[in-house]
Amino acid sequence: MYLIRKEIIINKYRQGQISTEDFFIKLIEEEKKEKRESVEKKALEKLNKLIGLKRVKKVVEEIIAVTLVQKIRKEKLLKSEPVVMHMIFKGNPGTGKTTVARILGEVFYEMNVLSQGHLVEAERADLVGEYIGHTAIKMRNHVKKAQGGILFIDEAYSLCRGGKKDFGKEAIDALVKGMEDNREDFILILAGYKEEMDAFLRSNPGLKSRFPIQIEFEDYNLDELISIGELMLKDREYKLSLGAKKKMKDVIEKNYKRDRYIGNARMVRNIIEASIRNQAVRLKKTNKYGVEDLIYIRKEDINKGEING
Repeated sequence: MYLIRKEIIINKYRQGQISTEDFFIKLIEEEKKEKRESVEKKALEKLNKLIGLKRVKKVVEEIIAVTLVQKIRKEKLLKSEPVVMHMIFKGNPGTGKTTVARILGEVFYEMNVLSQGHLVEAERADLVGEYIGHTAIKMRNHVKKAQGGILFIDEAYSLCRGGKKDFGKEAIDALVKGMEDNREDFILILAGYKEEMDAFLRSNPGLKSRFPIQIEFEDYNLDELISIGELMLKDREYKLSLGAKKKMKDVIEKNYKRDRYIGNARMVRNIIEASIRNQAVRLKKTNKYGVEDLIYIRKEDINKGEING
């Protein structure tokens, strides 16, 4: 489309329909438009490659759209509101929270919202110190490390679970200060179980208003978990034999029925990784290393037992 639009502008200039000044202005505008379309396409491709997560994808598309529109308004000298990108991710383990955070970092880097787009992961032990003043230092260091990217704090509610003598309150205060001091080129994402995150925000009213974007990650259904397993194998250049495919479905279904919150995609990853290890042991014993042998996971490579998430 870009090349077609560019050709139209060139033809109009040759035919004298637009001035030299308008010609260069329109070319520059088309180049900017092409870059925006390319960035948006890449962003949506990465997002849509993920299995399930319909509600998450919808919210992320909205975030991308708002960010793009505000940038265009600024370019056209219209009033533009700074988009606050700090977010809350709610959901069970293995529902894609960290994966989506990493994709957002890459997307916002492409869109020039973040200068680096990297993801820094942290939890309570990384942020809460052992004496007065230590917590603020640890928090500052993590915010500094995440500058230009995203600071992702998992199980964020654990920051204030230590009681009166704990330094969790100091961690939250230091976190708020970090957000205030780094309004640009920095995004903070707090993540954890839905109920605990809701309680955490209720107990810290000042925090809730600082996170305008809250995304709920639903658990995967059985079909989605099976598709995730097949995709994981494909990405690693493995394939399932017909017997292995049926057995993998049976094992995933067994674990899913036993406890649907067992770990979502993490549970599937554990099954896949155990199968790959079992395949390696089998190949070593048989001393067969042909391409087909190396690619295919057989029925006997997949564990019968329950897999913990």
